[in-house]
Amino acid sequence: MSTLSQILTHKIIAIVRGVPPADVLPIAEAMYAGGIRLLEVTMNSEEPLAVIKEVAARMGDKMIIGAGTVLDANTARAAAAAGARFILSPILEPEVIKTARDLGMVSIPGAYTATEIFAAYKQGADMIKVFPATSAAYIKDILAPLPKIHLLPTGGITPENISDFQKAGAAGFGIGSALVNAKAALTPEYLQQLTQKSQQFIRAIQS
Repeated sequence: MSTLSQILTHKIIAIVRGVPPADVLPIAEAMYAGGIRLLEVTMNSEEPLAVIKEVAARMGDKMIIGAGTVLDANTARAAAAAGARFILSPILEPEVIKTARDLGMVSIPGAYTATEIFAAYKQGADMIKVFPATSAAYIKDILAPLPKIHLLPTGGITPENISDFQKAGAAGFGIGSALVNAKAALTPEYLQQLTQKSQQFIRAIQS
C-alpha cells in the first residue's frame, strides 16, 4: 500500500512538536498502542532529523513517519534522507511540493482559501493541510466546488468534534496539542493517558 493510501486509510496524523528528543520514541509507542499509525515530527522541534531517523528506524515497519513545518526544499531533502515519508508545511511553497514529489514522498502543503487550496492541488500536492481548521462547516463549503481534493484539517480537532469534520468530507486530520502535551513529564501515567487519548480519537472516527 502506498504512503498516500495508508494516510487516507488511517486518517489521523499525530503531531509531535517541541517534545524532548529522548521522549519521542516512548510517546510514539504509546500512541501506536492506542491505534495511531501516522506520526509527524515538526522541524521546529529539537534535533528533528535525529528524531525522525530514530523513530523511523525503530517504528518504521509499524508507523509512517513524516516531517512537519517544512518551509524549503533543502529541509524536505534532509527529512527524506532521515526517513520521512511525507512532508507537511504550514504554507504553500511550490519548491517544497516539487521536491517531495521528486523524492517519492507525499506532499501536504498548507493552504486556507479556495484559491490557495486549488493552487496547491494544481502544483501536485497529494493532500492539503487546512490550518487553522476553524469549523467542519468550512471544510464542507470548500469541498462543495472542489470535491476531488483531499483536505487535512489541522488545529482545534478533538475527540468530540472529529466526527463532524469526517462527515464534512475531511480525508484526514492533523492532531497536535489535543493529543500530545509537549510540557508533560514522561511518566508511566502520562504514557497510559496518551494511549487512552489515541483510542478515543480512533473510536471517534470509527463510530
